[in-house]
Amino acid sequence: MSISVVILAAGQGTRMKSTTPKVLHSISGKPMLFHAIDAAQMLCDDITVVLFHQAERIQKEIEAHYENITFHRQNVQEFPGTGGAMKGVYVKHDKVLILNGDMPLVTHESLLSLTQGDAHINMSVIKLKNPSGYGRVVIDEENVREIVEEKDCTPEQKKIQTVNAGVYCVQKELLERYIPQLNNDNAQAEYYLTDIIKMAVDEGKIVHPVYVAEEEFKGVNSKLDLAHAEEIMQTRIRNKWMKEGVTMRLPQTIYIDVQATFEGECMLENGVSIHGKSHLVNTHIKAQSVIEDSLIENSDIGPMGRIRPHSKIIGTHIGNFVEVKKSNLNGVKAGHLSYIGDATIEEGSNIGAGVITCNYDGKRKYQTIIGRNVFVGSDTQLVAPVTIEDDVMIAAGTTVNKNIKKGELAISRTPLKTIQNFFYKFFGDK
Repeated sequence: MSISVVILAAGQGTRMKSTTPKVLHSISGKPMLFHAIDAAQMLCDDITVVLFHQAERIQKEIEAHYENITFHRQNVQEFPGTGGAMKGVYVKHDKVLILNGDMPLVTHESLLSLTQGDAHINMSVIKLKNPSGYGRVVIDEENVREIVEEKDCTPEQKKIQTVNAGVYCVQKELLERYIPQLNNDNAQAEYYLTDIIKMAVDEGKIVHPVYVAEEEFKGVNSKLDLAHAEEIMQTRIRNKWMKEGVTMRLPQTIYIDVQATFEGECMLENGVSIHGKSHLVNTHIKAQSVIEDSLIENSDIGPMGRIRPHSKIIGTHIGNFVEVKKSNLNGVKAGHLSYIGDATIEEGSNIGAGVITCNYDGKRKYQTIIGRNVFVGSDTQLVAPVTIEDDVMIAAGTTVNKNIKKGELAISRTPLKTIQNFFYKFFGDK
């Protein structure tokens, strides 16, 4: 489609009360600005992001995840306001869609609807039951006639329920003429993008209202707004995957990253969190478990299990209070209370309660390699780097600090000593 998109992300976002730029605050695993970029990329290949406050940081984050994004640095102290942000912005195509970087809930379908037709300007509008506090959009028959700030509304205009949603699709030729004409002769001393609507109407241009859903065009300006947007996004994500066949127990208690994916017959119990680019296949995640950036296939995890990033777990049972980090487990049982880090464990092996891989010496991480059909007894410490071959038994309470050959039993225990009648000597006769 011959359209350019401009995303305004130059604001300071003081109401967030944070050192993190507003548009980089995360919603469902992605900065809110990235949600807007994702929607824009489904429309076109010409995207410009307007930056000012913490511009270097925001640009660096975008460039780490996206290619072919154009950046425009705007001095919004010299040219404040949405109209000021557009000064000097040049784009490729004849239609220009302008949206805000703090609208993470906007969808590709809604943006597409704003690009349709032959109007000189398509303007997003919302119909509110209670429009109090908003400027009103006056619509005459099928076209916008003007935008009236609430303080300037007549009693009759205050009854209008249609308000500006803040996203526009404008013919490039109009923008190139109108933006240089904007002035800041107003109470806020800002350059308003909305002034182009009056300019267009005065010239007899067609300004067409496009009705959009209030939910999608919510701006995020505070941590409270951020939390509300997260709730909406999470509902969308959960609904999408339940429609795809994922079973969820008490879905409102479950968190799913927007990047996570599911395949086959999966079940998520209450309180589960799925983070990052996790991919689950035919898997049951039990209550209060956390999965981070991992592949889980034909397995069950939890309750209260934790799978940390870069783990690959196939055909495996992970029980309660087991933590796995950056490990490959294939056909393994680890029932409870264990830490498995930087390990590869093969089919048929059993990890007993209280087993830990000692993978870190304070400077570097080391690998633990465990073969097939290995029985690791409870309260065992595996001091990496170490390799345990197939068909090995490790007795409970053993510290393994050297490689174990196939078929061997490994056992290290301090001889048990008893002292007769010590209890009575210690506490005295009763």
